[in-house]
Amino acid sequence: MTRQELISQIKSKKSFLCVGLDPDMEKLPKHLLQEEDAIFSFNKAIIDATHQYCVSYKPNSAFYEAHGVKGFQSLVKTIDYIKTNYPNHFIIADAKRGDIGNTSSMYARAFFSEMKADAITVAPYMGSDSVKPFLTYKDKWVVLLALTSNEGAFNFQTQRITHLDTQKEIHLYEEVLKTSKQWGTDENMMYVIGATKAQWLEEVRKIVPNHFLLIPGVGAQGGSLEEVCKYGLTKDIGLLINSSRQIIYASNKEDFAQAAAKEAERLQQEMVKFF
Repeated sequence: MTRQELISQIKSKKSFLCVGLDPDMEKLPKHLLQEEDAIFSFNKAIIDATHQYCVSYKPNSAFYEAHGVKGFQSLVKTIDYIKTNYPNHFIIADAKRGDIGNTSSMYARAFFSEMKADAITVAPYMGSDSVKPFLTYKDKWVVLLALTSNEGAFNFQTQRITHLDTQKEIHLYEEVLKTSKQWGTDENMMYVIGATKAQWLEEVRKIVPNHFLLIPGVGAQGGSLEEVCKYGLTKDIGLLINSSRQIIYASNKEDFAQAAAKEAERLQQEMVKFF
């Protein structure tokens, strides 16, 4: 999917909502456990109920890998279902890969060529040769981890370092942004910035004013949509707000899909005023 196609979807729907598909078997409605593929059945119902309110889906690969081959099959079926029935939705494989170059090439082939995802989350710690293989695919995106919403982010991401060229002190996440934006463009690279770090977004936007940002942490993790939009919005919106648990587990009963739709609609309606 191209940047302009994504922007068009955002503006036509007046939504920049991304629904995280993180199916935990222990949290799935009990009646689905009788299904041959409970994970896919759950995802399908959530997708059918929420597609009109969101522009993106983000399956987290860990929730599928945990079930081995069968889990991978559920992931592939989920992506195929979205591509076939709702082809205008942007699909982010939340896999957080990032290894040496030839390994990254294989990861890129797996998620882009085989699974047909539009984007993949990538960890930048091993540097440019671990990221660039993902950037060789036309109309595919890298979503680079920059400043995440978890408490452990403070262990490294906000530590101050000395920039080699300017000899000025900056945060490590700022160095990630400054260096990595030279590897790709705002047409094929986004950044993960946690909603719980909304106060940092002003500094983020000074470095990457036009790149899309994937923002997890609104809702269950305590992030504020208002704060994120105050500091992060661009003329093209420039944000994808991810919500997972708050939507997909709005109910664990037989009305789970309807409850998910209601929560997705509520979030989408909150976004309308930003257009």
